[in-house]
Amino acid sequence: MGALGRAWFERTSQPPAAMTNSRTPTGTNGSDGAAVARAEFASSLQGLLAVSRAVRNGADVASVLETIAAAVSSTLGFQTVVLNVYRPEWDDFYVQTVQGSELVRTALLGQVYNWDSWKPLLHPRFLRAGAYFIPNDAFDWSTDTGTRFVPDGEPLIDGPLGWHPNDELFVPLERSDGEILGIMSFGEPFEGLRPTDEQLALVVTLASHAALALETAQERERLERHQRGLEQLLRVSSQLPQTMTTEAILDSVCEAVQEALGFDKVLIELREEGTELLRPAASAGWEENEEARSSTLDLSRISKLFDPCFEIAGCYLVPRDEAERRVDPSQVVYESVRNGRGPAAWNHHWLVVPLYGTDGTVRGILWADEPQSRLLPTENVLQALRIFANHAMEALAVATQLAETRFLADHDPLTRLLNRRALLDELHEAGEPSVPRSLSLVFLDLDNFKEINDRHGHVTGDRVLSQFGSLLEELVRTEDDAFRVGGDEFALLLRDAGESDAREVVARIVDAVESNIDPLVRVLTASFGIATSGCRQEPEELLRIADEAMYQAKRTGTRIEVAA
Repeated sequence: MGALGRAWFERTSQPPAAMTNSRTPTGTNGSDGAAVARAEFASSLQGLLAVSRAVRNGADVASVLETIAAAVSSTLGFQTVVLNVYRPEWDDFYVQTVQGSELVRTALLGQVYNWDSWKPLLHPRFLRAGAYFIPNDAFDWSTDTGTRFVPDGEPLIDGPLGWHPNDELFVPLERSDGEILGIMSFGEPFEGLRPTDEQLALVVTLASHAALALETAQERERLERHQRGLEQLLRVSSQLPQTMTTEAILDSVCEAVQEALGFDKVLIELREEGTELLRPAASAGWEENEEARSSTLDLSRISKLFDPCFEIAGCYLVPRDEAERRVDPSQVVYESVRNGRGPAAWNHHWLVVPLYGTDGTVRGILWADEPQSRLLPTENVLQALRIFANHAMEALAVATQLAETRFLADHDPLTRLLNRRALLDELHEAGEPSVPRSLSLVFLDLDNFKEINDRHGHVTGDRVLSQFGSLLEELVRTEDDAFRVGGDEFALLLRDAGESDAREVVARIVDAVESNIDPLVRVLTASFGIATSGCRQEPEELLRIADEAMYQAKRTGTRIEVAA
């Protein structure tokens, strides 16, 4: 219900006395009147049973509305019954069901009415026995902005008791919590009479039961959608541990949130190691050229959205104005398109879900946008999103650990260079007779590293080795590889390279070391041994030859030796 809407349905303590009457149908005595009353009561029960049966049998909302309209029409004796269903995503009323002639159906089905149309009609002066009855001469319809259907012809019965084609009768349909579900309107009573207070009370009672049925049907559809979403999330969650790569896990998470929870656009950004930068890692529903897919955000600025006043179930739902006030304009890379209107509608909101690592720090952000319903997500949806995000991060931690274990099988943990095992594998592969090619193997040893390590400690020594490893990786060609063989010994495998190519690479390394900004790297000296092969030697033999050449350079002080 809109902010103004609830007040329009407040019941007055003393409803107007006008328009109340009790009449006995023409040509009946008291006994006959009692019989008629009993018949009306029985008919109302039949109507209620029809509505209840539709709900119990699991009918969808549209079917329940049709059943309600038909039951109300036959029970209360109105040829026309119109159900204006409240749409929270637009904060308006949509004519979804019309029981009546083809003329009235054509005129009213699909019409939309906003609160401004209803406000003057649902005024306390029209309230009678819980319903809003507007006699022909009680309202200036020329000021009304909504579409109306007024039957042609004159009243069937003259006088104040006769129903005029311009009369209107409305009954609000409310949820059990008092929020609005819709408004039911009635027209063209078969008897041609305006309703008595007793009949209006019956109208209101039946409308209350109809509202309960509609609420039940809507809630069931919502719960079924939510259940299907949870089941899909559960299936994806159970498969995440089997998804071994980080990219595959994050892609699965985005797709599951999109499909199961109904967000057209989902984006995951991960925090760059050692910085506050958030870089896109996976997405669903975005075009390749959209800015959000390539923009780098700042976690220190985005984290200003993590305010308890916006927190729901571990997620942060922030109105646009508040979000843009808190973050720098550089962080605004997308604006929602699928927006609604009203207090329950999504309207350029920001939905941010922090992704926590095993140590409790924020490792990334999940953004969900463009809800298909155009409504703000319920707490149940946000709970599901939070739980799924947590499980995804646990699976991601396992995958990261597994990836690291696999990485360390052929990489050095300190320098992140390939290790001795990888070097032998590469030599075997490069030496296959089926692909003859020339190779150069450069073996090098840091002559004075032990002095640096002893003087400055192992932590500093590790830092120097790590920086030297990074330097090697930067200086080799893209088709070549750098290795840490062990301790302070390194190797370079140069493909399709001869002695002159190897000497050129060594010269670049020496120059880079001597000009390095780090003084401890700058004072490093190294001895190099170069072995070239036309694929005649076994891998271990080539490695031995290069190793001997390196030690020859160390003994003679020439710094570079090439094996004969």
